[in-house]
Amino acid sequence: MIRILQVVNIMDRAGLETMLMNYYRNIDRTKVQFDFLTHRIEKGAYEDEIISMGGKVYHAPRLYPQNYKKYFGFMKAFFMEHPEYKIIHSHIDAMSYFPLQAAKNSGVPVRIAHSHSSKFDRDIKLPIKFIAQKNITKVATINCACGEVAGRFMFHERPFKIVRNAVDIEKFKYDSIIGERKRKELGIENKFIIGHVGRYCYIKNQMFLIDVFNCVIKFKPNAHLLLVGKGENQKKIEEKIEKLGLKNKVTLLIDRSDVAELYQAMDIFVMPSLFEGLPVVGIEAQASGMPCLVSNRISKELLITSNIKMINLDKNKEEWAKEIMNTSITRNGNARQELIDAGYDIVSEAEKLQRWYLNLYDTVSKEN
Repeated sequence: MIRILQVVNIMDRAGLETMLMNYYRNIDRTKVQFDFLTHRIEKGAYEDEIISMGGKVYHAPRLYPQNYKKYFGFMKAFFMEHPEYKIIHSHIDAMSYFPLQAAKNSGVPVRIAHSHSSKFDRDIKLPIKFIAQKNITKVATINCACGEVAGRFMFHERPFKIVRNAVDIEKFKYDSIIGERKRKELGIENKFIIGHVGRYCYIKNQMFLIDVFNCVIKFKPNAHLLLVGKGENQKKIEEKIEKLGLKNKVTLLIDRSDVAELYQAMDIFVMPSLFEGLPVVGIEAQASGMPCLVSNRISKELLITSNIKMINLDKNKEEWAKEIMNTSITRNGNARQELIDAGYDIVSEAEKLQRWYLNLYDTVSKEN
């Protein structure tokens, strides 16, 4: 059995972390085992499951400029203590430069940089991200991306391998009985449910979605907004809902493990993101067969099934509201097959990833 070190920020229920867990659950763990290097002290939502499947979770110092000396010291000691890691696969976009540089310094032969986004979030680390992006291919031996747009953004003209954000398609199959049960649990029976799943942050644009919903209810009084996620903007979202008098019209769910069932309770999925690579939730929502309306700032690679449509984010809230109300809420019974045909079935994709890791390991072993 070989062990792959997956590098993330924290193993919470978010896009790339969910993608990793999809692969982890479906690989043959007698042949390939995942371990996780995180950059948070706190325990992630997936950690118990990881440990139950034989994985290990390590906690590195956060990647703050004042921590860099401490960080590289930690990583040097880490790789000295763990010579078993011949493959490191980093998923923190441009900031992958740092763990991959540390791995290179320690002689780790296979160093994979994986791009999951099409743009940088404009936070305090933005200048560092640009510098790291410029140098990332100097420390990575292999470039990966969730899609063409994310790959071109991070690596420009350099070659990269696409690892699809595959999902357990059968898990998201529409079941009206589950949907009704979930609605009853949440107290939202007989409502027109507009659903959204995503981290509560600037990029996901939930503040705009709430404005759109506020327009919808003026014409559809039985409309209800179901938000599912976790993140730094939670308080702002709650304050906006309160300010607009929507408290009884919006259900805000935090860090749920039953997202597959919650999709069954939704009538339409709406995702007005400011930018994305190829969001996992967009694949999951399509798999459920419900109509999906997403921002044109998301990669067009997400347009996989016939139940998804892109809307220009330059349109105002009233125009978005009209699009929602004019969309048929009929489920697409062919969605799952369309996703399978496009290569988003986790069973077959996990087998491909497993085979790739094993081939990489064999190559390194022969060279040494």
